[in-house]
Amino acid sequence: MLRSLYNWTLEKAAHPHAVWWLAVFSFVESSFFPIPPHPLLGLMCLAEPKKAIRFAAVCTAASVLGGLFGYLIGWGLYDTIGAWLIGALGLTEAFPVAACHLREYDFEAILIAGATPVPFKLLTITAGFIGMNLVTFTLASIAGRGLIFMTVGILFRLFGAPIKLFIDKYLGLLTTLFVLLVVGGVLVLTQLGQGEDDGTDVCAQATTVNPLA
Repeated sequence: MLRSLYNWTLEKAAHPHAVWWLAVFSFVESSFFPIPPHPLLGLMCLAEPKKAIRFAAVCTAASVLGGLFGYLIGWGLYDTIGAWLIGALGLTEAFPVAACHLREYDFEAILIAGATPVPFKLLTITAGFIGMNLVTFTLASIAGRGLIFMTVGILFRLFGAPIKLFIDKYLGLLTTLFVLLVVGGVLVLTQLGQGEDDGTDVCAQATTVNPLA
């Protein structure tokens, strides 16, 4: 089943309008959509390695714009939309923890979330809710999203054919590794606030958050 889905998605990724779908997925994933654009980006790069950097740039730009939309939701629409989204995504308990990390480490927290499979939408909505500096937020988003997406684009541009052969052979193993990467990214974000002296996470016990602090 996994192989069939992979082949079907690869075929769709080569569609003439796939780049627009990539932009849409990248935009909405940064603000409210649960499915990340990484698989589509990778498959599009596999289908057309010569356009990999272009695809990565589209993904990065759309994701940052989507992040700004998520920021807007947190800043002005949290009570009407943001709270419902956070709950629907199962991130209610993580919300005050994310707010604490953003207040303690702002740029670093966005950078880590942007460069790993941590739910980026959680950080974008939270950043708007607490009134994080918009310039800092935007620069960190560009750095984090650009790091992960442009790295994919460059690698596929340079090694497209060999990477495709490798994925074809080890698809199951790579799927498992991606899941482990997601878990690892969450752990990195969770441990970001770990105290240097007593080894405790200063944000782990956060249960409430005040807006625009």
